[in-house]
Amino acid sequence: MVTRAQVLDLVHRGRSYFQAGHELGIPAGKAYLIATGLPADGSPALTDEDFERPGAIKGSTQALANPPHVNPTVKPEVLEWVKQRAARDLGHDREPLED
Repeated sequence: MVTRAQVLDLVHRGRSYFQAGHELGIPAGKAYLIATGLPADGSPALTDEDFERPGAIKGSTQALANPPHVNPTVKPEVLEWVKQRAARDLGHDREPLED
């Protein structure tokens, strides 16, 4: 389990929350929450005292809470299935289609 001390140590040594999270195997928003006790969702309910916490970022932290999703556009197994299906439909089930 990742500790507050681990996250803050990396941040104090110059790592971003993205880098610290990556090194510790957790998302950046979770690293921020562990380090500060504050959500990284850009909550408007935070006070000036909240931003005095070690590691707190005074500004938008929304990007930490919503990192971009990885959505691969190419899956080799799907391409292979489509090639085989096309070959069968064209009556070429004995020879694979060229790329």
